[in-house]
Amino acid sequence: MKELTLTIRGGVDKDGRPDHIKEIEIHSGEIVAIVGPTGSGKSSLIADIEQFAQGDTPSGRRILIDGREPDLQMRSDPRKKLVAQVSQNMHFLADMSVEEFLRMHAKSRGKDPALAGRVIELANTLTGEPVRPDYPLTILSGGQSRALMTADIAVISDSPIVLIDEIENAGIKKQEALHLLAGEGKIVVVVTHDPMLALMSSRRLVMKNGGMTKVISTTAEEHRVFKDIERVDSWLTGLRETIRQGEVVA
Repeated sequence: MKELTLTIRGGVDKDGRPDHIKEIEIHSGEIVAIVGPTGSGKSSLIADIEQFAQGDTPSGRRILIDGREPDLQMRSDPRKKLVAQVSQNMHFLADMSVEEFLRMHAKSRGKDPALAGRVIELANTLTGEPVRPDYPLTILSGGQSRALMTADIAVISDSPIVLIDEIENAGIKKQEALHLLAGEGKIVVVVTHDPMLALMSSRRLVMKNGGMTKVISTTAEEHRVFKDIERVDSWLTGLRETIRQGEVVA
């Protein structure tokens, strides 16, 4: 995948005051977290990125690709879209099986339909609920749907930018999901309240009152804290699976 740079140029907060952060660049393979209290403007910021805002949204921000304004096709043509999004609320309405959907998507992207098997294999590493090729899309749980879409974005989608909106309670292995996407050379921007997701990112962009207030680079000490949280999270994941399987917690 061709490397690229996503640039966010500052606009204004909810009161019309200029963003403290005038510009931030995010590069291929990087995970950046967007953090802040509820109502701070996190979702508005990823909406700016998703539509490649050019000063035409309430924030007045501008989004550049490799330092240039995206052309009109890149902003409006779904076939030229550079952005894929994974959110908490993902459900399928299509009346087809998992394998049929993935093979159709691969063909539409000009890729080998046999990649469907790889997507399903990866999806099953991200969720404790198995995803089978013959499952109808409409019966998938939220966790299965998000695991499938994350694997699909990693393997089949050409979108080099992935926006993830609060997947901490989404029923998938969040750390593995972020590493999978970043490992494919994609820019990953994740909105989160989860300390583990925030600290596994290289930087976190802090939002307040609709404005970008500061950028914090993850420190060595924070990385050590992340390792402690990771161990606790692994224990909780195992405990959750024990209970899911109807076993007794020892």
